[in-house]
Amino acid sequence: MVVGDVATAVDVLVLGAGPAGYVGAIRAAQLGRRVTLVDPGAPGGVCLHRGCIPLKALLAASERYHQARVGLDEMGISAGPVGFDWFKMNGWKQSVVNRLSEGVAKLLASHKVEIVSGKGWFINDKEMRIEGEYGAHRFIFERCLLAVGAQQRALAALPVDGAAVLSPEQALGLLSPGQTLTLAEFPAQLSIFGNDYIALELATLFARLGTNVTLLLPGEALLDEVDPAALRLVLAGLRALGVQIVADARPRGTSAGACVYAVGDQVGEQTAPLPVVVSLGVQPLPADSLHLREGGVRYEQDRSPIVDGSGRTSNERVYAAGDCRGGPALASVAIKQAKVAAEALNGARVQYAPLVTPLVALTAPELASVGLSPQAAQAAGYRTVTGRFPVAANGRALTLGANAGLALVTADAESEALLGVTLVGPRAADLIGQAALAIEMGATLTDLTEILYAHPTLSETLLEGAEAALGRAIHILSAAPAKAGA
Repeated sequence: MVVGDVATAVDVLVLGAGPAGYVGAIRAAQLGRRVTLVDPGAPGGVCLHRGCIPLKALLAASERYHQARVGLDEMGISAGPVGFDWFKMNGWKQSVVNRLSEGVAKLLASHKVEIVSGKGWFINDKEMRIEGEYGAHRFIFERCLLAVGAQQRALAALPVDGAAVLSPEQALGLLSPGQTLTLAEFPAQLSIFGNDYIALELATLFARLGTNVTLLLPGEALLDEVDPAALRLVLAGLRALGVQIVADARPRGTSAGACVYAVGDQVGEQTAPLPVVVSLGVQPLPADSLHLREGGVRYEQDRSPIVDGSGRTSNERVYAAGDCRGGPALASVAIKQAKVAAEALNGARVQYAPLVTPLVALTAPELASVGLSPQAAQAAGYRTVTGRFPVAANGRALTLGANAGLALVTADAESEALLGVTLVGPRAADLIGQAALAIEMGATLTDLTEILYAHPTLSETLLEGAEAALGRAIHILSAAPAKAGA
């Protein structure tokens, strides 16, 4: 590697090593390309090291703690006082992260992907400057994949300062030994402002571990296009954990150790405890941070690069994948877009064109949704038929000690084509893949009912939901389907 003004020629330059970056790098290498991967941190990105994986690991640990503390007595299981050591819990979480991180590093090495530490930006349409710990380098690339992720969406009234106001990553840092962001010990009180799935999962996590949580919703609704009945069950679950929920909260700032907010158009202000976590999703990095103009890459609203169906930008050498493109900030989306982009830059005629995108939230109960809700389907012009089946009528759910939840199936009334599925209940996140496959394959309600489902299993809720839509569910008293006009 030559430092200074001498440029190094590379085949495929991948900027960013999160789910989109490292997956795109490996796929390009599988196709015979020589790949250089650039990132200031370890491969895996925010998702693996500071976001999705750590949060899910802690949610799993908190679920077991909560079950041992309050959920086993009616099963006849008793134990002495149950406690938790959050330093050890974090250590276990970190072991999961480390194992996955080591796996990613081995995969990259096995595909001979060169890794360069640093941040980069365009010098011109075929050249980038990378600055890192060991100085600056220039790379002339044959092809480039942008996978730089995104940044937290800011809120003017509550600017993140790492002390009174935290990002979701910093909130998880409160659970890490050696971190002193705001508190010397586990937080007794916490406020969360947001209505995305991360806000809901953070509220679930901290409430299970005994924190007094206040969830401030910026509007009346939660996740967009998720059925209201399903969301009511999620909110009920949060309240059962002790979470105080305030709808239509409008933050004014912080004062005297509290978050100050108004509620809707009401006169006067109220307060919630600090620290407050702001979780409003993410947005692509500013175009200037990558010098997209110099790279000949057109972009929208000073941020996300404009791409075609394969991820190619206005510069035919440059592709983009993941959160930097805008759209749903989901690792599943980033991974698929990266695979498509890697194949396209190698000359394949491929498109990123999934029919549906699953959304999950590991709340209590779990929430998972794919396709159209009844309301969204009707707004799109469909005449719909829906079927609802309560988890309380499912044998497997009851044997797990769960009775809160539902399966909601939405289909076109004329063709019976499946349009969407919402699941609330145990292991909903694991079950939603079956519904996604059914929609992608063009399955009908009858197709779903013709499959043999193992008994007793949670997957039978999908069967019964489809049968309810057809008016013939067996295990509920009223199986009349709900129909709606266009």
